[in-house]
Amino acid sequence: MKTAELDARGAADQARVDAGDGESRDLLSALAGNQAGRERTVAYRTRRVVSTSLGVMQEQEAGRKRIRSLALAAVLLVLLALGPLVWRVADDLIEGEHISDLAPQVGLLVCILCPALVAAALVAGWSRRKF
Repeated sequence: MKTAELDARGAADQARVDAGDGESRDLLSALAGNQAGRERTVAYRTRRVVSTSLGVMQEQEAGRKRIRSLALAAVLLVLLALGPLVWRVADDLIEGEHISDLAPQVGLLVCILCPALVAAALVAGWSRRKF
């Protein structure tokens, strides 16, 4: 009877080992480094995806910097172009000329319209890029 019990226990233990054998075999294989080929392909694929994403992000940042520098250059050019005109209008008004005279009126009109046009162009570019 003892041998029958031992045989039954041995068969149950063997069944448990066989059921968990696939799991333990996978675990031992992973610990031994036998799955390095699969891990290497995953690592290469991940590296390619990350490097591609980094390249796209760098291109986007370069585009943003280029747009920022062009906007700053445009603002500086407008200020340089309007600076003498603003100086002349201010000088005319300080000297005592009336606002109703032709020269101060044209100067004020240009001083108001040019920055408004530049601002409208910047807003149009911003809204076109946003949508």
